[in-house]
Amino acid sequence: MVEERIKIVTENRKARHDYFIEETYEAGIVLAGTEVKSLRAGRANLKDSYAQVENGEMFLFNMHISPYEQGNRFNVDPVRPRKLLLHKREINRLLGKVKQQGLTLVPLRVYFKKGRAKVELALAKGKKVYDKRKTMAERDAQREMARALREKDRY
Repeated sequence: MVEERIKIVTENRKARHDYFIEETYEAGIVLAGTEVKSLRAGRANLKDSYAQVENGEMFLFNMHISPYEQGNRFNVDPVRPRKLLLHKREINRLLGKVKQQGLTLVPLRVYFKKGRAKVELALAKGKKVYDKRKTMAERDAQREMARALREKDRY
């Protein structure tokens, strides 16, 4: 069995803090040559980025890919909208969920899989302030329990 090699370029850690993740999807991304070189160098940022359907096509907005240093005139705008590659059926399904249930499409990470740039998109529901506090309290409780178990095992 062949193991799939995935090289993660960047992750959107804040997304898991700000949203409840319902489902995730993998989408290809259309890039210019110098953008691919910048991604391979790990020079991308997903902060404040989101995906949206326009004219039956999925686009990723506000993703920042730094210009490639040796790219000179071939460099493109660092925050231009980038087309995502999904099947028409998937796009229609996502569009329906976004419109009906008020969900948001948030990119979680960008990575290379078999040499191709991919984006992991999440159907997400925004957290309120009290939800964030509850999540932090649960995480602290888990940490305390694990610490207590380690202390008990030590003696």
